[in-house]
Amino acid sequence: MKKIVLFALGLVASATTFAQEEIETTVATDVVSSYIWRGQDLGSAAIQPTLGIGYKGLSLTAWGSYGLTDPADTKEFDLTVGYTIGGLNIGVTDYWFNAGLDPENRYFKYDAHGTNHVFEANIGYDFGVASLQWYTNFSGNDGVNKDGDRAYSSYVEATVPFRLATVDWTATAGAVPFATDFYGTNGFAVTNLSLRADKEIKVTDTFSIPIFGQVTANPCSQKAYLVLGISLHP
Repeated sequence: MKKIVLFALGLVASATTFAQEEIETTVATDVVSSYIWRGQDLGSAAIQPTLGIGYKGLSLTAWGSYGLTDPADTKEFDLTVGYTIGGLNIGVTDYWFNAGLDPENRYFKYDAHGTNHVFEANIGYDFGVASLQWYTNFSGNDGVNKDGDRAYSSYVEATVPFRLATVDWTATAGAVPFATDFYGTNGFAVTNLSLRADKEIKVTDTFSIPIFGQVTANPCSQKAYLVLGISLHP
């Protein structure tokens, strides 16, 4: 699960922010000290590559996460198709998780009650000074609510970017509106309060390393995390 992180992430990964007149390709990767997604701990140190293509607001993005220190960490491969017009964005993501070392967690296994795929739809709007996103699982290995029925697990997130002391910052507040064991909530719950700082460390006149640090608190689970990452991109 993400980003987010993309964002994290959070973020759902996207190759485009505004409509382009030409085909745009994204090849990038992050290396993170731990994989924290929407306030949940999904593993230790990981490499998280991105490959995307976009044209006139339409994008197709592949994103993955692979543990570097613990072979039992979840391996993830996500595909997202999205469309952006002005400040409005919509998308659908197919998340796939190869949890642990179970050989039965095959990618092309789509059994109604046995797949490791989760399908999520999202809609959001970027107001410039802040953005708002809503995500809902509509199929696949979703969680259940307190009655044992499919929860259609949802997550809503607001982000505010700002610049302070030559550093780019992003403040995030995320919540789960309904009960679901997918996020470990019994009803409405704030699950993600994050503050991220991005900065380029200059090595030479022509080479610098983009790094980021992020503090995340999950009031619902009463846990907090500190993540350090390096972003590698052209």
